[in-house]
Amino acid sequence: MFPLPNARVARRLAPRVLAATALLCTLAPLAVTAQPKLEYGPSKGTLVIVGGGATDSTGIVERFIALAGGPNAKIVVVPTAGGNRRENGTLIPYVDSTVLKSWRARGLTNVHMLHTPDPKMADTKEFAAVLSDAKAVWFVGGRQWNIVDSYANTRTYSAFHDVLARGGVIGGSSAGASIQGSYLVRGAIAGAQLMMAPEPEHQSGFNFLKRSAIDQHINTRNRWNDLQEIMAKFPDLLGIGLSEGTAIVVTGDQFEVIGKADVAIHDTTHPRPAGEKQYFTLKAGDRYDMQARKVIR
Repeated sequence: MFPLPNARVARRLAPRVLAATALLCTLAPLAVTAQPKLEYGPSKGTLVIVGGGATDSTGIVERFIALAGGPNAKIVVVPTAGGNRRENGTLIPYVDSTVLKSWRARGLTNVHMLHTPDPKMADTKEFAAVLSDAKAVWFVGGRQWNIVDSYANTRTYSAFHDVLARGGVIGGSSAGASIQGSYLVRGAIAGAQLMMAPEPEHQSGFNFLKRSAIDQHINTRNRWNDLQEIMAKFPDLLGIGLSEGTAIVVTGDQFEVIGKADVAIHDTTHPRPAGEKQYFTLKAGDRYDMQARKVIR
């Protein structure tokens, strides 16, 4: 036991003890609230990344709408991956009533279409204005390079990121999944069979999910191993392969798997034995920490 100070010494020490205690109380909350810097997901908002195919009875779209704020939330649907021009050069028309039909059938009251084949138009304040107070954006499937052609490096591209910065939701299926990564998987104009587009074609996604390469339809099109080509060239990336009717819901640097099938994780930082499959799978309900590169049990 340490000896107790006498009364005179105690009175002299009291102000110093109080000051030290106050300082510790001031610093303590900083230590508790300090968080590691995010490496993958957005600092605010949520991503819903879907592997394509039907989502009936999976709860995926319902989860997206709930995250947006419910059926009255302002949601913007982007159909541009479906194509900008036909082979003869004529524009492909998109009609609100067709693009938004399935969304309105779900009871959405404030849903809007956003589309242009012209990046100059996408770079205008007037065109991007619909995103200024949007709670969520959904990218429809097709060919992901069409999205890049229309919106990369424009005011609209920045407005997509602003939706997340406000705490909103970015979602998408198939091409609308791959566009969310940093590396654009299957971005070649020649066809989706090419994993990596040749220079100077489309290789950069929209980077909603940083340090990632996202593939889709891996179960129905037997694409389980296809991401290995990209991982060999960019080993620091996290490769995520999504089955149809399956999604990951990203918050910060973690995600949850929802839906009906598997997600394949390609991670060169944890080498797997030669001769074995070079990925592991997650199922609905599983959670994954991308920064730690480990499953959360």
